[in-house]
Amino acid sequence: MSPSSKGLFDEEFRIEKIDQKDPLKALSTQINWEQFVPTLDQAFAHIDYSQGGRPPFDRLLMFKVLVLQEYYGLSDDQMEYQLLDRLSFQRFIGQGLQDRVPDAKTIWLFRQSLTQKGVLDALFVQLGTRLQRIGLVARKGKMVDASFVKVPVQRNSEEENKQIKNGEPPQDWSDQKRSQKDTDADWTRKGNESHYGYKQHIKADVQHKIITNFEVTPASEHDSQVVDELLEPRKEKGEPLYADSAYYSAQRIEQLKKKGYKPCILEKGYRNKSLSESQQERNKKLSSKRCRVEHIFAWIQQHMGKLVRGVGIARITARVTLRIICYNLFRATYLLRKKKIAVLV
Repeated sequence: MSPSSKGLFDEEFRIEKIDQKDPLKALSTQINWEQFVPTLDQAFAHIDYSQGGRPPFDRLLMFKVLVLQEYYGLSDDQMEYQLLDRLSFQRFIGQGLQDRVPDAKTIWLFRQSLTQKGVLDALFVQLGTRLQRIGLVARKGKMVDASFVKVPVQRNSEEENKQIKNGEPPQDWSDQKRSQKDTDADWTRKGNESHYGYKQHIKADVQHKIITNFEVTPASEHDSQVVDELLEPRKEKGEPLYADSAYYSAQRIEQLKKKGYKPCILEKGYRNKSLSESQQERNKKLSSKRCRVEHIFAWIQQHMGKLVRGVGIARITARVTLRIICYNLFRATYLLRKKKIAVLV
């Protein structure tokens, strides 16, 4: 047999090798994807199919496409190509080489439909409820933090930026130009670095590192201003809440205590008043748990990248929601294996 000849079991050997290295295999086998179908259908309940016609692609297949897209940090056009090219992608969404794949426009429209009907939020809540039900969200404390969500920098004139900042987009912009300009993103500085875009503020389970709530704001929003939107006192009464010194103030500590939390926030020193030894020791103990939230941001950045594609806070929030769903799904597969639970139902 010549080296180029195809053997009887060559395809099986190739698939076996893919299985050994494919991170999507666990996602396929350990998650009961059918549980999401009723929620996905809510985005299309207003469509009347009695006159004929059906969705061009299965909705669960399309949801898997969105999860894939975020995990690999792909644009809609890149996603279309990878669905055509990569065997692991095709297997994950249940297609073969003979099947027609969704194009970039179809992917965009599907994500837009889920966004407009609030279905992405419902999917996030549904997944969180399932994870809590099987013990993957504990009652041993929560941690909050924020990180930047970078978007492509807008090339505007100084006068245009001034008008945008005042909430008045330039009147001479055409409709097409307006649709391509992000007037919600903004600049901020942290340390010696400038950042443009948005912030994702998250709250996560301190034991299992599952994200339980989040908010998206323009980049200039201070971390501490979004804490109230993240908290769920009725669910979390009596739990410790871990955060870094950016969230510390005497007023904040009192507010958290009134809401039933145990504040575990790092204290900060000031120019004329440094931290005492006991305060430094306390910070050191709290940091060992608080720093776990940084593992989450590191995982998201490593797999999904820093840049998020979209124009306007609504679309960026949709992409961040999908990223967080994707993170929680992958985190769940790891925890399920660790706890020897076969499938997330």
